[in-house]
Amino acid sequence: MVKASTASLEAIYQQNLTLFSQTGVDYQSWQHEPILDFETDARIAKELGWTAAPTKSLFMKIKGGGHCLLLTHRDSRLDSKLVKQLLGKRVSVCSNEEMIEAIGCKPGAVCPFALPEEVKVLVDPIVFSYPELMFTPGKPDFTFAFASSSLMTLLEAMPNTVIMLPEKEAEQV
Repeated sequence: MVKASTASLEAIYQQNLTLFSQTGVDYQSWQHEPILDFETDARIAKELGWTAAPTKSLFMKIKGGGHCLLLTHRDSRLDSKLVKQLLGKRVSVCSNEEMIEAIGCKPGAVCPFALPEEVKVLVDPIVFSYPELMFTPGKPDFTFAFASSSLMTLLEAMPNTVIMLPEKEAEQV
């Protein structure tokens, strides 16, 4: 099994800090035991009193080449037909090994920011329905939270192509 190196996780973490700093977006951060599954996430969220909505970053490969990431709420599901309509090609969830090689994140702790420029970012509009969002900034023992109203500021500061999913399809994603 391929392992994400501590150096690459530190780089992803630092890129997140830089993104917040450069955009002026306020955020909160917590250091805790590593979160790599839903059970640990739920327990730590309760212990720390988190109120922000948990996000899910689903890393996928695009048929014919390339990758994309779907940023959505943790409980939302992938609508692969909708994604195919938007991208013009089918997608499939990457194996852990392929994901680690492509972006350096650990499975269960995929970061929606600090991605290679060629990775397309798909955004489920459901994330804007929550006052705050939280995510793992590369290191599974850290969690960041920020106001969802600042999400577009963060996305616009990234070099990646950002594709918004249609509003009316949000319940199906």
